[in-house]
Amino acid sequence: MSLPLLKKLISTNNSLSALILRAPIGIILMAHGAQKLFGWFGGYGLEGTGQFMASLGLNPGYLMAFLAGSAEFFGGLALLIGLLTRPAAFVVAFTMLIAIFSVHISHGLFASNGGYEYALSLFVVAVAILIQGAGRFSVDKAIQNKLS
Repeated sequence: MSLPLLKKLISTNNSLSALILRAPIGIILMAHGAQKLFGWFGGYGLEGTGQFMASLGLNPGYLMAFLAGSAEFFGGLALLIGLLTRPAAFVVAFTMLIAIFSVHISHGLFASNGGYEYALSLFVVAVAILIQGAGRFSVDKAIQNKLS
């Protein structure tokens, strides 16, 4: 990876607001990803999540479960620590769009009915982080300071 590209990917401001967005969303995403990947926190693991995804027409289901779980778990981890935050936020935002349009849109807005409000909230936060970067307390900021 070229240095100018790396600098662009990790560029960020000195804001504290990014941490306020990143930390809880990172933890929530990691938990959801762990449900899909490992069956933790009452999740169905790759096998069960894969069967669900296949039932929605997202085939092959096992691979789609692995990709969604990995995007959530590892994307959430990256957001939490602020490492390669912009690419992680992009992957999370894309994953949430897939969730909205493949699972939730037909159920309306409200999460209590299986709707898309929760996935939309995660999408919006991911886009905000994508735009502003990781902020002051992040690995990206530490790397940016070393490269300057």
